[in-house]
Amino acid sequence: MGKDDFRCIECNEKASELHRDYSNGILKITICESCQKPVDKYIEYDPVIILIDAILCKTQAFRHILFNTSLNIHWKLCVFCLLCEAYLRWSLLHGSEQSSDPADIIRYTKEWEFYSMFGLASLELSAFCGGVLCFLWAVVGLLQSRPLELSLLLRGLLLSCYGKVLLIPAVIWEHDYSPLCLGLIKLFVLTSNSQAIRVILNSSRRLSLMAVCVGLLSETCVAQACKAPVEHPGRFDV
Repeated sequence: MGKDDFRCIECNEKASELHRDYSNGILKITICESCQKPVDKYIEYDPVIILIDAILCKTQAFRHILFNTSLNIHWKLCVFCLLCEAYLRWSLLHGSEQSSDPADIIRYTKEWEFYSMFGLASLELSAFCGGVLCFLWAVVGLLQSRPLELSLLLRGLLLSCYGKVLLIPAVIWEHDYSPLCLGLIKLFVLTSNSQAIRVILNSSRRLSLMAVCVGLLSETCVAQACKAPVEHPGRFDV
């Protein structure tokens, strides 16, 4: 990262460095000139603590991850989350037909329906991200005439979808409350998406919630449009 690419996790002011390296390996955390607090206290924290704070949707943790780290696993995380969602949809589609034999996982991956679920999940995620980015481009970029980093927003949206990993335990330990668990996971992911937008743009909570709602509407429209072909893959309307 270059000069002024870092951000203070407390006040969001730009900073040229996170710490200063003195002789004999002595490091001193940089103090923010604006709020007089450490620019990024998380550079001394264990990654587990950072993850817990991110799960709690703390603004400081999101700023640390999005601005002060070179974390570029968003595409890998995106593919893994899509696989989790595809497996969930595939398992719900088959329901009681599932086998408890672990060896059947090889057969599962060979079925066309699994890949169609993966494609559908990919389309819905693309629609969600596209809806959010178009809304923010129209409101922030055109109406407010503020600079908009679409690549950073996309990275933030994909990273904040990490909650979808919880779909796998929800399917494995299936019980009567599974629909409630899946609904809570969806709510958690949307909340993380909203927080990522709010942190990147340093905007109000209302704007980030509106952007997420537009993205969710786009995702729902795509899901409804693809619902009939998925449910009846062998039928084509004339």
